[in-house]
Amino acid sequence: MSYVPPHLRNSGPTTTTKISSVNLDNGRTNLSFSSSDSSSSLASPSSNAFRRSSASSVPNSVLPQWQPSERVLRMKPDQIEDVRLRLNVDVTVASDSSPALAPIESFTDMCLHQSIMKDIEIHGYTTPTPIQAQAMPVALSGRDMLGCAETGSGKTAAFSIPMIQHCLAQPPVCRGDGPLALVLAPTRELAQQIEKEVKAFSRSLESFKTAIVVGGTNIYEQRSELKAGVDIIVATPGRFIDHLQQGNTSLSRVSFVVLDEADRMLDMGFEPQIREVMRSLPEKHQTLLFSATMPVEIEALAQDYLTNPVQVRVGNVSSPTANVSQTLNKVSESEKIDRLLALLVEEASQAGRSGRSVPLTIVFVERKTRCDEVAEALVAQDLHAVALHGGRSQSEREAALREFRNGSTNILVATDVASRGLDVTGVAHVINLDLPKTMEDYVHRIGRTGRAGSMGQATSFYTDRDMVLVAQIKKAIADVQSGNPVNYAVGKDARRKEREAAASHKEARTALSNLSVMGPRPINIEDKYMFMIAASNVKGEGAADSAWDD
Repeated sequence: MSYVPPHLRNSGPTTTTKISSVNLDNGRTNLSFSSSDSSSSLASPSSNAFRRSSASSVPNSVLPQWQPSERVLRMKPDQIEDVRLRLNVDVTVASDSSPALAPIESFTDMCLHQSIMKDIEIHGYTTPTPIQAQAMPVALSGRDMLGCAETGSGKTAAFSIPMIQHCLAQPPVCRGDGPLALVLAPTRELAQQIEKEVKAFSRSLESFKTAIVVGGTNIYEQRSELKAGVDIIVATPGRFIDHLQQGNTSLSRVSFVVLDEADRMLDMGFEPQIREVMRSLPEKHQTLLFSATMPVEIEALAQDYLTNPVQVRVGNVSSPTANVSQTLNKVSESEKIDRLLALLVEEASQAGRSGRSVPLTIVFVERKTRCDEVAEALVAQDLHAVALHGGRSQSEREAALREFRNGSTNILVATDVASRGLDVTGVAHVINLDLPKTMEDYVHRIGRTGRAGSMGQATSFYTDRDMVLVAQIKKAIADVQSGNPVNYAVGKDARRKEREAAASHKEARTALSNLSVMGPRPINIEDKYMFMIAASNVKGEGAADSAWDD
């Protein structure tokens, strides 16, 4: 049976609620209520009697009446376009929608809650990044948004700060309440990263509660926290649905939703859970959808659940960044580990000779078992390495990331669980011991370095089986070096075509190998170059799949 949220289960009388704001000493703007339905009257927010007797007494959500500073409001259209051009921001709205607000290059001009401003200063933020400058005014104004930005762009703060501001304008949560805001993310690691950022910008708010809901941890502890009432839930879709079905939380008060790394969630098969949540939300809510790529699947999701969204694109989204120096090394499969060891030992030696710390390095491999094997081989050579993959327990994964972030371990050996969303400051080198199957995954992997304007290095080992992808990578490197845009297809169809091209290449190599064993004989030219034809078809057929391509 499909999940039905509590506010839809009972058909009680409609309640009209009048709301007036009350500024409390803790810095939060709470609200008082009066209702036209005497059977569901509510006490003062500060009273212990402030409880709802039934689902029908859920207070209405409030759309904050936010405005930026007068200086921003006075900006003329040509000035706004000049700022967007300088920030490399592209903004699109439907022809029948009102224009998006101007980008704001000062946190002060955003007129944020004083507690949030205090936490921004504590966090060390001085000037908004391009995605923050444009996305935050859009979100603060209450509009739906479809956002695309480069890795390391400050995207999490771009939705976290407006989300907290929105929650502060709502009636306070009570025991048994569902959250006011919900963030869905594809992986535990990304969810933890987002929760950390949300807490950083709400640390000065004594009564503000955030909960993380992910698999791999004790569901009973999560249930207790949720039933106590929280302002914001950061969750992975599967575990959040579990809690909804068990009645541990509800969607009845959610009025702000963020779908982060939405393309990755669809890749992982979470589309049914996402759609179930979105269908069950109260009618009045605001949605922000962020995605590193814009395949047709994301466009369909946005069309179904976003209302007149503002599309914000920052930078050359989903392209190999010029900040990353990319190197391709052809090796045999049996040579890979030795070449990796030689490279990492040499880097450690150079760092020691120059008196520098050993650079943070992520080594990507194909399988979980190989991940453990490689980490053990590195440790055996007195290198500080730890493994991260989906087969490890949540506590082991958290410990691995903690050691890597604080520098006690400088090498993280990982599967693609670490390729998206993971933001670790100071990663200098990404090594693909095993190349991924698609260009999209390659771009996400190397995007772990060269973040936020810093320089990075990417080294990839490849064998004959990787030639289809290597051809795409070489072309992308040439395009980056020449300043040309890097375009490649994204989405499920594009990945299927790339896998088919790789399979055709493998079949062609096997056929040629068999022919060489059998001795000289005529070779059909089309057979020999079958994989090149398949690769060409992927490029030609998939070029139109990227929604952001010009």
